[in-house]
Amino acid sequence: MISLKNLAVTFLLLFFTQVSDSQHNLKVSGWNILSDYIEDDIVTINAAKSYDINHLQLSHDLVMDLQELRKPDRHKKVNDLISRAHDAGIKEVVVWDHALYNLKYYPAQFKTGPGGTINLDDPGFWEWFKNDYRSMLALIPQVDGIVLTFIETGARAENQYSEKLKTASEKLAAVVDAVADVICEEMKKKLYIRTFSYTDAEYQNTIGCISHIKNQDIILMIKETPHDFFLTHPNDRYAGTIDRPTIMEFDCANEFNGQGIIANTWPEYIIRRWSELINRPHVIGYVARTDRYRNTRLVGTPNEILLYTLKRYSEDQTLTPGMITDEFISGKYGEKAIRYLKPAFGMAYDIVSSTFYTLGTNMSNHSKLDYDPYKSSYGRHVSGKWLDPPVVYVRHNVNKKFHYWTDIIEHLAPARYKSPEEALKTEAPQVITNNWVTPQEKMNETYLRYIIREKRYGVKKTEKALKLVAKAEPVMSDKDYSQVYDLFNRTLITAHMYEAASAAYFGYRIYARGDDFQTEWLKKTMQEALAKMLLIADEIDNYNEPVPRGQWNWKGDAATAREYHEKITVTGWKEYNNIIFNTK
Repeated sequence: MISLKNLAVTFLLLFFTQVSDSQHNLKVSGWNILSDYIEDDIVTINAAKSYDINHLQLSHDLVMDLQELRKPDRHKKVNDLISRAHDAGIKEVVVWDHALYNLKYYPAQFKTGPGGTINLDDPGFWEWFKNDYRSMLALIPQVDGIVLTFIETGARAENQYSEKLKTASEKLAAVVDAVADVICEEMKKKLYIRTFSYTDAEYQNTIGCISHIKNQDIILMIKETPHDFFLTHPNDRYAGTIDRPTIMEFDCANEFNGQGIIANTWPEYIIRRWSELINRPHVIGYVARTDRYRNTRLVGTPNEILLYTLKRYSEDQTLTPGMITDEFISGKYGEKAIRYLKPAFGMAYDIVSSTFYTLGTNMSNHSKLDYDPYKSSYGRHVSGKWLDPPVVYVRHNVNKKFHYWTDIIEHLAPARYKSPEEALKTEAPQVITNNWVTPQEKMNETYLRYIIREKRYGVKKTEKALKLVAKAEPVMSDKDYSQVYDLFNRTLITAHMYEAASAAYFGYRIYARGDDFQTEWLKKTMQEALAKMLLIADEIDNYNEPVPRGQWNWKGDAATAREYHEKITVTGWKEYNNIIFNTK
């Protein structure tokens, strides 16, 4: 008979063996630099050693397509970073590419398909294509490989002409294999293929393509979420289901969630995703974005905790978010700061998910204030595209379950974005088929009250966080305190702006529906929101501390607020019958 003591020991051994096996299989610990601010890039590269980074990607503003390397200044810059990375001990440095490029890039002799498309059955095209890759890669001889995307491209491979390649997946596979012939077979370098897609149909083509690829050395790179990096999206369902080595792509730079310009200090979110993905079959590691253009690098900021979380949880899956937060704050700001910064950091997820998100769906334009005319918030980016059933439970003092389409988008989306001819037809055809939305204005006071309740929750939460940060001043250096305080202060100003702008914008849409909707409560709410919106815009304009600038120009939100104010109170908003709200 096995004793309870022996049974416990056996269980622990099995547990730690499983953990150890999972850790052993993580061959790739990677970062991705997007910014061409070389001084910041060097800081990031120099920090990589302490994170045991063995894989570095250069993308976006550095190199998005290999053809860009034909510019002398560009390949000089990229070569310098590759050399620096190798010198810093990073064994593998790869660059991004998208194929096919714009049709005009390719010689006319190969564009003999219908509508001037490329004839993929012409052997001459593939010979030219491979020679082109050889010439581009000769410009960066030290590079160790490329990351290839074939959906978000100039000329989509699946739209080109072929009699031999019958399906979109076969056409995509032909492009991959041609690139692999040069990269893997001839040059003995690495080829990663990135499965980025906008819709489920594109995912099916991409995933289907993999079964047709002949080269067996190709590695997959799959985002943590389907399509794009939204907090309310589920984990990507394809990762780990394909018999190919796979690295997971994380956006620690938070393209849609503040870009490191506001507080993105949420190890619990990283662990929630990674704890499941890390244990999927075929997953061999991760790569994390380290900036969102210009001077938004994470390294050296409080938001660096996201990179730290990936490193430490990959090393030890028994660690909790609290333990990792303690380690990070203690190491960066001193043990005495934990008491104050830890709870402040822990509020960031709720703050951002109640500010940039409205009732569970992202309502920012790559972190920019843009309720209207930006339409992707109401179709392309809705998390309900990837959930079955498409429902969400919204906390943030709302505490209610919503259907993403019949409840949230039906009420939040302007009527013009709910028409069958709009993006929903291709982005989420099931919405149209099921009649989940109607091309009519449905915004009302009930939903405005939900929105206001949620935004005020975000403001109150941020006020608490900032007060905690302020208490940490005596135990921190002046430089560190100033950095953390400014980060949370910008977060508070942003939360105030979204509270005011949402009440003004969504309130105006109700007001524009006519006299029957113009209640005294609505008028009072709009008056207060419009006045506050201008005050916050002034505060942003007069903000004297330096502000990182990425894709999102934080100070630009002040101009957007003033534009909304003018449309609502002076000129009228043409999409809403030019109704003018009288503030007097």
